[in-house]
Amino acid sequence: MNPICFQIGPITIYWFSIMAMLGFLFANIHWSVLARKEGYSTEFGSSLALWMILSGIVGARIAFVIANADLYREAPLTIFRIDQGGIIFYGGLIGASLAVILLATFKKEPIWAVGDLAISALPLGHALGRIGCLMNGCCYGLPTEHAWGVHLHGAIRLPTQLYETFFNLVLYGFLCWMVPRRSKNGSIVVIYLLIYPPARFVIEFFRGDDRQQWLGLHTAQHMSLILFCVGLVLWFALPNRLRRPEKGLGPNPSNHASA
Repeated sequence: MNPICFQIGPITIYWFSIMAMLGFLFANIHWSVLARKEGYSTEFGSSLALWMILSGIVGARIAFVIANADLYREAPLTIFRIDQGGIIFYGGLIGASLAVILLATFKKEPIWAVGDLAISALPLGHALGRIGCLMNGCCYGLPTEHAWGVHLHGAIRLPTQLYETFFNLVLYGFLCWMVPRRSKNGSIVVIYLLIYPPARFVIEFFRGDDRQQWLGLHTAQHMSLILFCVGLVLWFALPNRLRRPEKGLGPNPSNHASA
């Protein structure tokens, strides 16, 4: 596959950049719409989108640069060529999580309620980003003889990018369904941590690109195990109540008793 979408003079636009921007766009729309339903202002949804996107990009890029430090010592200016790809999802998740905490603290909103709002759009943006990975030729799978393989890097390979895309779209639909049905703040965060990391852990076994390993597992698998354990702890540690903003357009607080 050709990773270049089109060129205008010296400017090269990559498919990865196009899909990443579409992911950010649809996630922004999701946050703006859901923020109103959850009792926040439209401005809050837009602020959340801006903070998460910027911090997510920075966190994902920093993680990739750290993991490939030898490469960037030889060409340090390429650190800023994020349009060519080169990000690590879990680094972006950490960066975006810090942004959520800072924004909620600054706006004096319940952190876990904002966390639920924020993470509900994450699988949608992630799904589109993985399509960008396929077009960019990165994050590919092991060689295979199956008919559904894709030709990448001189071999027919498992389309692990599409495996993750499909899974994230299903997860996105489930999280959207759960948001109005949750019984306590942080439930959506916990559900995400209990579902996505195990799936990522399994998909990593089918990846064929160069991956850092430790104790026989990829770094992403270690992170998956850690985040899954965090989800288990949070499930029992979070207060069993649902709290939404007292100001704004939210429903009557009397309807927010814990179930």
